[in-house]
Amino acid sequence: MQLCYWSIDKLPGIKPEEQNLLKAFGINTTKQLLAVASNPQTQQTLATQLKLSNRYISKWVALADLARLPSVGCQYCGLLLHSGIASVLQLSQTSFPRLHRQIVKLHIATMQSKELSPSLEQVKQWIEEAKSISMVTKARF
Repeated sequence: MQLCYWSIDKLPGIKPEEQNLLKAFGINTTKQLLAVASNPQTQQTLATQLKLSNRYISKWVALADLARLPSVGCQYCGLLLHSGIASVLQLSQTSFPRLHRQIVKLHIATMQSKELSPSLEQVKQWIEEAKSISMVTKARF
């Protein structure tokens, strides 16, 4: 499976001025963000350098991590984060029927509709891709 990396301006929830800060620091893609802020210490360092709250950096790293999955991308990474999934590893360990129910509840609560929710099969694909990435990552260490 080919991982996906995106222009930083494709991630949801990053304001244009925040994008400009990241770009001024040489972070133009999600791959660069993940490389620079790969753990809590480096995230804190980046937050300090950008004069931003660490919670913003943590959120952006979580979105970039989830967006690496081809079936998730920038379209669904925010939905997963709002559903309580903050990493590919966490997604790989999640039950797809439970996550699907959670997403449907979220859609009903926020949009009063479940028609826009991803299908159970789509959620299952996200989890299968996450498991695949997690196995590759574990094999490297």
